[in-house]
Parts: sequence; C-alpha cells; structure tokens
Amino acid sequence: METVKGVLSKWGKKVGQAAKKTEVFSKNTWQHLKTAPSFGDAAMGRIAQGAKVIAEGGHEKIFRQTFNVAPDEQLRKAYACYLSTSAGPVMGILYLSTAKIAFCSDSPLSYQVGDKTEWTYYKVTIPLDHLKEANPSESQVNKGEKYIQVVSIDNHEFWFLGFVNYDSAVRNFQRVLSGTYDSQSQINSPPQQPQSQPHVQPQPHPQQPPQQQMQSQSHFQE
Repeated sequence: METVKGVLSKWGKKVGQAAKKTEVFSKNTWQHLKTAPSFGDAAMGRIAQGAKVIAEGGHEKIFRQTFNVAPDEQLRKAYACYLSTSAGPVMGILYLSTAKIAFCSDSPLSYQVGDKTEWTYYKVTIPLDHLKEANPSESQVNKGEKYIQVVSIDNHEFWFLGFVNYDSAVRNFQRVLSGTYDSQSQINSPPQQPQSQPHVQPQPHPQQPPQQQMQSQSHFQE
C-alpha cells in the first residue's frame, strides 16, 4: 500500500508540474500574440513561420541560410519573440548559437532610401564575446510583459519581448554569460572570430520598452 501511495504521490507531482508548465506556456503564447499590433496577423504569422521551419527542414537550416555561419558553428536554441523598435515590436526568431546571438524578422520591413521605399529583413547579430549583459525584467504596469535586455560590450542595447518560452531564454542567456553552457550541454565548438561591433540591419531604430527609463543606442549598416 505504501508503495502504491508513493507512486501515486510522484505521479501527482508530475501531473501538477506538467499542468503548471502548460499554464505558463499558454500565458506566454497569449502574451506573444497580444504583443503584435494585430492579434490575427500575429497568429497567422506564427503559423506561417512554423510551416516555413517544417518546409526548410528545421531552424538550423534557416539559421545557416539567413546569417554568415562558420562551418563548425552550431545552433543551440531558437526562440520566437519580438525586438522592440521605435516603429513598434518586430516579430521574429532569436537564435542562440555557439558563436553569437542573432535575430531576424519573420517578414521584410520597409525603410526609405531617398525617395524610394526599400524592403528587407531586420537582422541583429552580436558575437558571444561581445555580449556583456542579458537582464530579465518585467513591466510594472502589466505583469505579463516580460523582457530581456541585451547589452553588448560597447553598450549597444536591444530589448526582446513576447517570448513563447521566456524562462528557457533567460536561463540559457545566463548560462552563456557565466560560461557554463558548454559544460551542461556538451557543446564544445570553438567560438567564431569576433566582429568589431554588433551588426544591425536596417532601420528602424531599436529602443527600450516604454516602461523602462534607460537610453538605448545601436549601430546600423545597410
């Protein structure tokens, strides 16, 4: 009887943990879709992105097609989220590899070149050895709004929000900064050669969330 009670107790705990994880995931997904200017467009965009990942053969292939990637560089994680910009939140995927963090928008954005309107994907790339801080924060107005402030060694700031899997993103950023990721994940690829500064392409200008009082800066290259 005691053995049965023990098994049921463990099962109950696992069910409770699974239910809690499901609840957190549901809340994060809801917040992710609410972050976009249009809930419907965000939902359709996320479905389209999921279909693209399947069609292309996974995040790893998309990552290598989108960014300059060294042959021995490996993708660790990919997170659906938004980058905060002066034009509003930009939906995309944040990649964490053995050499860098990189963000690419799901859709091309427009920007002006003289009298012409150009369209291109919004990209941010920061080598890991240029990563200074990754600070989790939460809106004081809306507790559901959670951010990760990424700061480079030359004090460029980028705010990411609307994560579907926020806790995992925070945890893995902290592991990278503490130098413990390789020992825990058994990934030992050598780092990519550092760049002189983060590469951001193109406008609009990244900015902090409205609730934050910190100034942000960035460098753009077209």
